Amino acid sequence: MAVRNTIQIRLGFTAPDFTLYDPITDSYKSLNDLKSDKGTMIKFICNHCPFVKHIIHELINIANDYIPKGISFIAINSNDIENYPEDSPEKMKEWAEELNFPFTYLYDKSQSIAKAYSAACTPDFNIFDRNLKCVYRGQLDGSRPENGIPVTGLDIRNALDALLSGAKINMNQIPSIGCGIKWKK
Repeated sequence: MAVRNTIQIRLGFTAPDFTLYDPITDSYKSLNDLKSDKGTMIKFICNHCPFVKHIIHELINIANDYIPKGISFIAINSNDIENYPEDSPEKMKEWAEELNFPFTYLYDKSQSIAKAYSAACTPDFNIFDRNLKCVYRGQLDGSRPENGIPVTGLDIRNALDALLSGAKINMNQIPSIGCGIKWKK
């Protein structure tokens, strides 16, 4: 398993637009369809990564807590499914239904959206303000598989709370860490 960190790029970039396949509804959805006028979190995840499996229940909790407050959540899987069939759209649908994802889980077949967002790992998190400017690009919290730190979502929750209250978001953002995105050869 190749472990990677989120690529640190200057905050304030505009969320690249996309229209991607939603295997749960068998339809295509765009950023414009899914964004919120308060804030939008775009995360790159996949089914098989142990880092994602370690935090998935907290990602669901966070979405359930913040969707009623007006935050939109979008998950994107950009992995090569030829070499990682457990990340296929069919398996994405199974997993999303099994865990009752409250957020959209999209498939980036061409991997162009992961590249547009400079996504490097799963999980990789981006939070955007009402104008789709990136205000957070960091970790969920300090928990990692087998490090003994409880999964709380503290860093993401703090960023979302600051965004909603109009407070300044902490610029000292620790990169997420996880499995490298499985790029096509």
